[in-house]
Amino acid sequence: MQTLRTIEELEQLGLVVPEPRLVAAADGMAIAITPEMVALIDRSNLARDPIARQFVPSAAETEVAPEELGDPIGDEARSPLKGIVHRYPDRVLLKPLHVCPVYCRFCFRRERVGPGGERLSADELSAALAYIRERPRIWEVILTGGDPLMLSPRRMGALIRALDAIAHVGVIRVHSRVPIVDPSRVTDELVTALKPERAVLWLGVHCNHARELTRSARLALAKLADAGVPLLGQTVLLAGVNDDVDTLEALMRALVTARVKPYYLHHPDLVRGTGHFRVSIERGQALMKALRGRLSGLAQPTYVLDVPGGHGKVPIGPGYLGDDPGALVVEDAFGGRHSYPSR
Repeated sequence: MQTLRTIEELEQLGLVVPEPRLVAAADGMAIAITPEMVALIDRSNLARDPIARQFVPSAAETEVAPEELGDPIGDEARSPLKGIVHRYPDRVLLKPLHVCPVYCRFCFRRERVGPGGERLSADELSAALAYIRERPRIWEVILTGGDPLMLSPRRMGALIRALDAIAHVGVIRVHSRVPIVDPSRVTDELVTALKPERAVLWLGVHCNHARELTRSARLALAKLADAGVPLLGQTVLLAGVNDDVDTLEALMRALVTARVKPYYLHHPDLVRGTGHFRVSIERGQALMKALRGRLSGLAQPTYVLDVPGGHGKVPIGPGYLGDDPGALVVEDAFGGRHSYPSR
């Protein structure tokens, strides 16, 4: 089976029943569902299946709320040139391409990824690298997109070497869905390409449900971990996918046992047509409180909100301290309350 890319292919497999709003949703964002993800979909319960919900277009995508944005995290406001987003003094995003192995229907860059969003040209990439080279305060470069691991090993290797040659770049971070949704791309050649000689490389893995950690995905992650690549987990809190404590607990445990450290739990962004995925911050905080009593610190992600307008991420996890500094009360992970000296 090839990657599914059209409404007709989804219909043939019984994943959708075409109707005008669904066709409009598919026209609004590219479709791509890899065979690995198709195999995980429970077709007997499509309406509730957490894998289908992430990748199969929905008529609900045509419903756009007034507060939803085309650029919800403000990439454009912080983009001094094509391929670069510079939001913090010490780090930049470098987006070498805008294609992905799958297209998540909640994607905060859903209006920019897909066909037509291919690689930066040689001149555009040279300009982006020059921007980084000319700014000594840049210590970390985050490769994102699109999915950087859609680059060939040869191109990825060349990009890693170019960044490694910039003396003030100490960390290269790669954000990818590939090890989860298309693990066959994690070849020995790719792993070799991901090894800078001087800088340190970290790989952020996007995974939203424990079922995504198939045997093939675990083998791909093991290949990276065995090669010395540190792995971080990034998860988006999504209604109907993982917005209950049992599901989140299972996911965080599965990530840790795959040698992936849970890093961020992202509150869903104000992306146009994604209201059906969003939960309240209050709900997210309650889930994080419940996780605190169930999981060790090793398995705890930081719950974050990306502030609209390009202002960056902030932690929005629950608080455990009372409001009165003169009579400080600490709430433990199980809801008990305890006094503590304020000085």
